[in-house]
Amino acid sequence: MKLHWSPRSPFVRKVAILLHETGLDAQVERVRSVAAIATPNPSIMADNPLSQIPTLVLDDGQALYDSPVICEYLDTLHDGPRYFPPAGPARWTALQRQALADGMLAILLIWRQERMKAPGQQLPDWLAAFATKIAASLARLEAAAASLYEGHDIGHVTIGCMLSYLDYRFADLDWRAGHPGLAAWHATFEARPSVIATRPDDAQV
Repeated sequence: MKLHWSPRSPFVRKVAILLHETGLDAQVERVRSVAAIATPNPSIMADNPLSQIPTLVLDDGQALYDSPVICEYLDTLHDGPRYFPPAGPARWTALQRQALADGMLAILLIWRQERMKAPGQQLPDWLAAFATKIAASLARLEAAAASLYEGHDIGHVTIGCMLSYLDYRFADLDWRAGHPGLAAWHATFEARPSVIATRPDDAQV
């Protein structure tokens, strides 16, 4: 299998963590791929017309995208505990957590782009809306922090990657202030070998 990959994408990191956790890492060839919103990448588009990462190309040439689909596919290839629970309450909780954290990441990526603009070019209403949505989402996660210690599934992986991305790109927000339960859980997530092995690296081109 071939994975269009970047060392800094939080969505790619979800896939990389699952590969480490499930012992599938050696079965995937990583192809460094740059996916910029305003600049389509022909090498990615050959496999994914959206020019987005992660994109996983299977041995038969079929391409899977994006991270929720790739992670669920990978979860069928190993014999360990499942990251996508079978039908029932646990599955809906895992998928809801994944959707919330993926949605937060999508907001954070756009928010970061807006924050990088010159002050006169920024849209204040957008910045305020992004801040409001992220604050509300963090509050929702803080209220559920105690339950995060139960199990470890795709919801946990996605929430952990999202919080780590806040550390990586939004350190000035100090998200831990006011969220002690979530911060304590995230410390246990950060200690996992798969998480240590997939930390974003600005030194990689």
